[in-house]
Amino acid sequence: MCNEYARRKSLETLREAFSWTKLPPFEWADNLIPNDLDGKASVKISETAPIMRLTGDRLVGSMTPWAWKGPHGKPVFNFVSEGRDFSGSDRMLVFADGFYEFTPAEQPKVKLKDKHLFELEGEDWFWIAGIVKQGAFSLLTTAPGPDLEPYHDRQIVTLRPDEGLDWLTLAGPATELLRAPRAGSLRVTTVRKNGVTLAD
Repeated sequence: MCNEYARRKSLETLREAFSWTKLPPFEWADNLIPNDLDGKASVKISETAPIMRLTGDRLVGSMTPWAWKGPHGKPVFNFVSEGRDFSGSDRMLVFADGFYEFTPAEQPKVKLKDKHLFELEGEDWFWIAGIVKQGAFSLLTTAPGPDLEPYHDRQIVTLRPDEGLDWLTLAGPATELLRAPRAGSLRVTTVRKNGVTLAD
């Protein structure tokens, strides 16, 4: 499951991109501009990150922690999308330009897992679909597409920049929106192998 993603582009980059995407005007909740505007190569569970919600005719951003506590206290950082009705959910989008998956190292004595970075072909950034509960967010998952299937049996729901509003408004059936992209949509780079960092 995805427990780390990348937001290497600054939030100001996102604001500039709104001019060419079909997104409504943007503002920060309560006009509170976050200090954390710079890019981050790694966002992990329990960290606070920017999310976007639709409020009236405005896209509203807020800094929100990743993962709420489940019934037994474990963090709910990924949320299965299949078979669920999201019409009454607090839907949101996460701004990202990559996400990571992990696989066992080939060398049996290496305990540190291999780390793989997935990016969306043809786009500088993308959205991850999610929902908010208990003041925290979780990323939606679906069955893996052909690009990710060799690495994991689930994957997060990624949306191209011009598809984000469709999730916030539920413009189409959830089964169409919340599915893995077709083959060749994701570019993968192995950034750590057998305990050795290959790229940042």
